[in-house]
Amino acid sequence: MLVYILFIIGFFFLIKGADMLVDGASSIAKRYGLSDMVVGLTIVSFGTSLPELIINILSSAQGQSELAIGNVFGSNVANLLLILGIASLICPLPIKRNTILTEIPFSLIATLLVGFLANTTLFGEREGLYISRSDGAILLFFFVMFMAYIYNITKTNKDEIKDDDDTPVMPMGKALLFIAIGMVGLFLGGNWIVEGAVAIAQSFGMSESFIGLTVVAIGTSLPELVTSAMAAYRRNIDIAVGNVVGSNIFNLLWILGISAVINPLPFDVLSNPDISMMILASTLLILTLPIGKKNAIDRWNGILFLLLYVGYIVFLVYRG
Repeated sequence: MLVYILFIIGFFFLIKGADMLVDGASSIAKRYGLSDMVVGLTIVSFGTSLPELIINILSSAQGQSELAIGNVFGSNVANLLLILGIASLICPLPIKRNTILTEIPFSLIATLLVGFLANTTLFGEREGLYISRSDGAILLFFFVMFMAYIYNITKTNKDEIKDDDDTPVMPMGKALLFIAIGMVGLFLGGNWIVEGAVAIAQSFGMSESFIGLTVVAIGTSLPELVTSAMAAYRRNIDIAVGNVVGSNIFNLLWILGISAVINPLPFDVLSNPDISMMILASTLLILTLPIGKKNAIDRWNGILFLLLYVGYIVFLVYRG
């Protein structure tokens, strides 16, 4: 009974946590002249990826590889199609040139890298497919490269603070407190919702892989969903988009890398369609931007993304 009560309370923690995280991160961005995109790609992405990180570490340590891999793949598809779709319905999302040419393609490359490592043997011989510890180390290496890129753009491409920006500048201590409380709220809320959702799913006899790709993936993506929706509502477009792109890179390189280093992750070829879906979603995002007005994800794009996500869920149900 308690798990279902916490399931409901979790939604309040998610919403309030996302609100405080966006407030604190936006304040830091304005104080130091950092772009909202940089903050979205780092602080906000790390905060909203905490549920995936904790669940994957626990799943990997306990040998539940299907849940760990399904959680990452399902979360990334949800980030691209579900979250960007909903956020663009709230407010059209204009994307900056640097994001189109660098961050989104980097996310796509990370997806291709995971697919390549999962389906090939680079070091030694092995039976079956899995993401080995050495593969995990490679993923972590590319994550370090991504963080080095972020550090470089913070030094060379600081955005000017707009005079009409009404984002309140909090004292530094208060901003950090808001971010910390927001992360805790997102973590607790996401955890409680996932535990409740898994309990409900298991009562209906769903498989571990299916639960990871759907219930857990959507549950752990709720922080990203609420944070991006809140940011879009407040017209913090770069945080809304940077949160999604950054979370996908965190999930593939950081979280999956750590999970594989802890315990090699056996890979089922049945997961390749999920990798293909991530590639399709990333490619579609890149292709739709020049078509929309001023390189923006408009409401029609959002509707298309949501329809594709519904189709993906129907496919998962059919696959079982």
